[in-house]
Amino acid sequence: MALSDAILVCLTERPMSGYDLAKYFDTSIGFFWHATHPQIYRELKKLGQRGHVVSDEEIQSGKPNRIVYCVTDAGRQALLEWSRKPVAPAVIKDDLLVRLQAIEHIDKRALRQQITARLAAHREQLAQYHHIRDVRFSDGEPEPGDLGKLMGLELGMEYENGWINWCKNALARLEPAGD
Repeated sequence: MALSDAILVCLTERPMSGYDLAKYFDTSIGFFWHATHPQIYRELKKLGQRGHVVSDEEIQSGKPNRIVYCVTDAGRQALLEWSRKPVAPAVIKDDLLVRLQAIEHIDKRALRQQITARLAAHREQLAQYHHIRDVRFSDGEPEPGDLGKLMGLELGMEYENGWINWCKNALARLEPAGD
């Protein structure tokens, strides 16, 4: 997936300024696809050059004017074409998992600290997902347009739970043995 596809997905939600899009990205699709704010702005420019988005300047008093982007018909067609492409499983690149391959040669105390830190990070992310679910989907069944968002959120929660369980089990197996 390219960043441009992720941006088009976000803009299907509603027209947004680059700033609004970057904030929205950080609290939605950004959980699964990371991009910096400058990358988002650069990609918006390219999407505009391809005719996939158009921009409109909103005049504001007392603040700089806003440039608001929205998806064009060509952008919706590009999104439709992108959705038909096969989806490859994600490739894992994780320093922690590489370290486990040489567990007999590494500092186990440091490894336990790293796993403990990872456990805390996954617990924090899971709590954030629960908060989003509780706020956005408190009424039970999602609107038809929100079903995919809920399904992605649920997968994210399963992912975090899997890591939490793995970290707890790994820490139990790595109890200090006089390292």
